Amino acid sequence: MSTPIDVAVVGAGPAGLATAHLLTAAGCTVRVLESAEEVGGRMRTLRTDGHLIDTGAEMIPSADAYPATWRLIRAMGLDHDPEAIPLVRDALSVWWKGRSHRHAGRPLGLLTGMGLSPSARLDLARLQLDLGRSDPDPEHPERAGTGEATIADLLRTHHPQLRERLLGPLAAGFFGWPAERAAAAPFAAHLASAGSTATWRTYRDGMDTLPRALAARLDVRTGHPVTALAPGPDGVRLDSPRGALTARTAVLAVPAPVAAGLYPDAPAAERAYLAACGYAPMLRLSLMLDAPLSPRGARRGFAHLVPDDPRIGVVTIDHAKHPGRAPRGRGLISLIATPTAARDLMDAPDDEVDRRLLERVERYLPGATARVRGTVTHRFRHGLPLPEAHTMSARPAFVDRPPAAVDYAGDWISSRPCSEGAVASAYTAAERVFAFLTATRAPTPIEAL
Repeated sequence: MSTPIDVAVVGAGPAGLATAHLLTAAGCTVRVLESAEEVGGRMRTLRTDGHLIDTGAEMIPSADAYPATWRLIRAMGLDHDPEAIPLVRDALSVWWKGRSHRHAGRPLGLLTGMGLSPSARLDLARLQLDLGRSDPDPEHPERAGTGEATIADLLRTHHPQLRERLLGPLAAGFFGWPAERAAAAPFAAHLASAGSTATWRTYRDGMDTLPRALAARLDVRTGHPVTALAPGPDGVRLDSPRGALTARTAVLAVPAPVAAGLYPDAPAAERAYLAACGYAPMLRLSLMLDAPLSPRGARRGFAHLVPDDPRIGVVTIDHAKHPGRAPRGRGLISLIATPTAARDLMDAPDDEVDRRLLERVERYLPGATARVRGTVTHRFRHGLPLPEAHTMSARPAFVDRPPAAVDYAGDWISSRPCSEGAVASAYTAAERVFAFLTATRAPTPIEAL
């Protein structure tokens, strides 16, 4: 009988691949099992007709804001080419009164307006100072002391324009979080830690650049779904139509509801947190255009928040994110559905998604419909973790659990819906798995992480 591998990682998104990288570097034998035919998960980039179509809208702030992500970027040598991770000019704007207002999320916006009144801008500055003084920890939002407060509660005492035109649309458009449901603590921590949008960068070669670089150095099996797993005396058995596999430990780097289905006999604290981790569905429609277009009032700029549209929450001008996203002379834009529209259209056929969202796009990009050469619909039923009050209540027991044969990684671990949340969870998962393997006398010497 062959010796089982040390670690089986389920899921080849950034969390799973980062976990596998760290444990492989520590001397463990690791295999990554991915049900899809490509790596990247929600950070996958499609390559179609000369376009690089990001399935999400991932941005990379500075190393102060995303320390775990930048550690991996440097470990992969991706920072050696100064053009590989370029700045995104005018990364965030706000649509208001028929045009796009630049400089949202950066100090300059407090002067230029961002579509906010002077009193609203002053209140925004106060809120930012208050959040900075509170020093929230994005990896431990349950420690913020905000109790059961929602985003709506957080903003209720501030100028109404902050909720109506900026922060409410930001939560809904980028995270899929309804302000009345989503817990305030993770949102406040993310705002405080993300820094100025003036520092936002992207990957020149597509948002899956880091996952692809990681996967190239690992044992990754794509097209290999896992249907169940169970720990036993000989290790963790992982069942699959491709054949069962036994490993000493397993890491579930998949959305919380998927992890709960794969491991229904998890310890009580784990089951409780997995059950408490809700998700917002995400729906994104990418439009390949025969010419580049920009919203009114914006000669350039990437993401444009749309505060008052029933179907479109964000319009991203992907060819402005980086010129390599579309062939020369063509355009690429994406429409991110509002939380309500995402739920309503999640199971709708592609032609209905096209029709319902294209009906609204002319308001922002006149002439866009006539220039569409093709469309791609991206659906994520488990799009982004949606933390609520009971999620925060269940988290301490989950965090304090002892290392075990089955562990977890993903942005839902800290309710931080971004690549930094995913990668930071990988460092925690790798440390816990290493501790478990060491305690159970793994046969291969492993250096400390």
